Amino acid sequence: MNLQSLGWNPFFANAFATFAKSGYSVGRVVLEHKNTYWLLSEHGEIQAMIAGRLRYQATGKHAFPAIGDWVVIKFVPGEGKAVIHAILPRKSKFSRKAAGDETTEQIVAANVDTAFLVVGLDVDFNLRRIERYLIDIRESGANPVVILNKADICKNVSERARETESVALGVTILITSAKAHEGLEAVGQFLSEGQTVALIGSSGVGKSTIINALVGENLQKTQEVHFGSGRGRHATTRRELIVLPSGGMVIDTPGMRELQLWSGREGIQETFEDIESVAKDCYFRDCRHENEPNCAVKEAMAAGRLSPQRLTNYLKMQKELILAVARQNQRLKLEEKQRVKRVTKAFNRAKSR
Repeated sequence: MNLQSLGWNPFFANAFATFAKSGYSVGRVVLEHKNTYWLLSEHGEIQAMIAGRLRYQATGKHAFPAIGDWVVIKFVPGEGKAVIHAILPRKSKFSRKAAGDETTEQIVAANVDTAFLVVGLDVDFNLRRIERYLIDIRESGANPVVILNKADICKNVSERARETESVALGVTILITSAKAHEGLEAVGQFLSEGQTVALIGSSGVGKSTIINALVGENLQKTQEVHFGSGRGRHATTRRELIVLPSGGMVIDTPGMRELQLWSGREGIQETFEDIESVAKDCYFRDCRHENEPNCAVKEAMAAGRLSPQRLTNYLKMQKELILAVARQNQRLKLEEKQRVKRVTKAFNRAKSR
């Protein structure tokens, strides 16, 4: 197995150059379970643990390896295992606020080239949710592609596609029926050797079914959708990077029901490019598009050029992001205070020896 087939490129090679001189190797994280990581490397599949120093210096979940990460390792002689000493810079990362009240970043997948946003053409279909996911995907640095799945049970596929186009500006939209193995050829064009994609979307939209179809076997467990609600059970219970017969790689992620923005200024600008463009003509530069006079956005909405629902979601996402940034800044101050205490304690301990 060569590194290039796993997505290795000059970006990672440059970051690894200093480590290489010290005799370190590299591997790519394909699975994590109970603090143990499985890596793919030039030596095949190996098991690895995090070095104590790396664990001690970690300031949160984002400082630990994520699926898709390239990590710096050293082999343990005679054990066929390795120790992870560092994480190479991420070319892209899909982040969100971790579930719950605590303000911490959770990295769902790293070094993703293309992120497939899978949307079910059933009661799961929701334009506002599509907008939210697109913000996260664009913020990650990955290329977004929307897959409208379950076309076999939808009577108005063309209408749904047009609605999606109105909110997914400039994004490739694919229509599939994974269960019937229809439309998957178009998906395959993003899965050439060395390319990494992530499947993202709510539970029950068919992510695992799509992966099974691409792999050619029932590798991923699937679950039926709950009747009435249209919501699926979490068929995938862990994140995993899977190497496909085509040479491409796919990351399957557990269905995410609670999406809270972690970052997204650039993602909002790209996802709501139509509103951002019109807003440049507002009289006030800091116009909130609510009750201000000479608001170009409100005028465009009144003229039918902008959707009221889309504008409402745009304003909602902005307010949510402002709140998220404020919470992050507060947490950063706390983390810095704790870091200073640790360093001072270590210094005093060393001084007393």
